Order: sequence, then structure tokens, then C-alpha cells
Amino acid sequence: MSDVSKLMSMRDAVARFVHDGDTVVIEGFTHLICFAAGHEIIRQGRTNLTLARLTPDLIYDQMIAAGCARKLVFSWAGNPGVGSLHAFRRAVEGRDGPRLELEEYSHFGMVARFAAGAARLPFWPLRNYMGTDLPRANPYIRTVTCPYTGEPLATVPALHPDVTIVHAQRADAAGNTQIWGLVGVQKEAAFASRRVIVVVEELVDESVIRSDPNRTLIPGMIVDAVVLEPWGAHPSYAQGYYDRDNDFYVAWERISRDPGELRRYLDEFVHGVPDRAAYMEKRPGLATRLQAKQRRSSGVNYGF
Repeated sequence: MSDVSKLMSMRDAVARFVHDGDTVVIEGFTHLICFAAGHEIIRQGRTNLTLARLTPDLIYDQMIAAGCARKLVFSWAGNPGVGSLHAFRRAVEGRDGPRLELEEYSHFGMVARFAAGAARLPFWPLRNYMGTDLPRANPYIRTVTCPYTGEPLATVPALHPDVTIVHAQRADAAGNTQIWGLVGVQKEAAFASRRVIVVVEELVDESVIRSDPNRTLIPGMIVDAVVLEPWGAHPSYAQGYYDRDNDFYVAWERISRDPGELRRYLDEFVHGVPDRAAYMEKRPGLATRLQAKQRRSSGVNYGF
């Protein structure tokens, strides 16, 4: 652990660590998706980004609509439980400007890319492309012969993002970051990345982190910036802090279908506010409606 503080504002973290042309990962599997970071990237006018993620959903739809993205590296894209991402679809079809480039894998193919990047390996072998069309659509999916069995195995290349942004429940000022509830590939994406921004609901003292060390997913030694941003994952959720805003996901189907309506949304809720606190002020009653109830886990004894 370190007593060097990495705490900074979202504006400063994005200005310092997210650059035009970067490969950017905002990870989170339904849970802990950092919409606040995506909105700040839009506000700062970043362009020509390669956006990578297992399951790009509404925040990448917004970033694509705002003109931030040149390419999407992914395994599934959609509005979970609702339908399509319409800005994404228009961009793929070239209806709103230059056609969005796509690089598609299976879910485990993306996990394997992050795992290889985190392990500093050039590629990762896997079996899950047998009988599929993806290798024909994606030239980066290749084949090697296992040196032990002679079996042909599919491979995917390591992914090394320029910056990975992870939302979490809590961290200390040095960046030691704890997550509980549904976990995706945040750890692998962070270790694979050149720069890491951690955004948290709560900043805690190092003693809190030390009191429950098994909950620490990302160590401070790989973190470049810590941002305190309550409600930064809305409309996704933060276990123990607030619930998923299902009404927003349903509403996004209508908003994203209409380019004019989507632009009005971005003008009001992204460009029209300076930060997340102002975003929340424009949504009166939201915090009360989604606030998590108390459901405590039992403590554990770490004593000798």
C-alpha cells in the first residue's frame, strides 16, 4: 500500500489520461458501468477512439452518437433486456457519417484477449470458435497447433488498452480498489492496460481496505487516478449503493431511435452539465427511488 494520493476530479483524470486516438475500455458486466467517465470523454470532445468492451451498451451508444469513436472491439452489443443500440446501428451502416469499424469476438474471446494482455502474453488459445463464422469475419482470430497434443486451437491476440476505466464501490486515495457483487473482467482489463482510472462511490481510509483485503480487486500500484463520483454508474447500478434504473434502459430505445432526440439528450444531460453532481440535480427523486436497501453480509475473522 502507498500513502501517495492519486485523487483527482473526473475532468482532470480524463484530460490527463484519455487522448484522441486511444483504445479506451469502460468495463463492467451490467454492474458498475462508468457512465460518468463516458460523459466526461464526450464533454472534452475526444475523437478517433477505439472503444473496447465485452458488452457495449448505452454508454458506448452515446459516445458513438457524440462522434467519439472510430472503431468498436466487442463481443455483443445491445440495450440489455430491451433491444438494439440505434446510434451504433446507424454508425455501422454509415448513415450518420463515416462507417464505424468493427472487430468482433465471442465473450470468451474478449476475456481471453484481456487475460493475455494482463499476463503479458502475445495471444491466448481457446476452443470456442470451432464451427463458427467468426474466424472468417475477423482475421485476428487464428489457429495454432498444440505442441503437446497436436490439437488445432483458435487464438486471439492480447489486448493492451491505452486506458481502462473501472467503476467500483470504494477505494483508498492510493487506488486500492474494492468491488463486490457481479464482477466482469475489470481486473484483467486493468492489468492489461497502460493507464488505469478508478471511479468510486466512496473514498475510504487505507485501514478499511486492509480490514477486508480479499475484496480488493485492483491494487493501487497499477492505478493512475482515483475519482470520487457518487452515482457515476447510473443508469447501471452499484451493489449496496443504488439499483439499476430499468426505466432509463427502456426509455433509451425511443431516444436512440431518433437522432434529434438523442442529440437533445446529450445537449441536456452531458454537454449541459459540468459534472455528475449537476447531472443528478437534473433528475429530482432519482436517488430516493433507486437507493439501495440495507442487506449486510456477515463479517469474517481474519485473526491468527
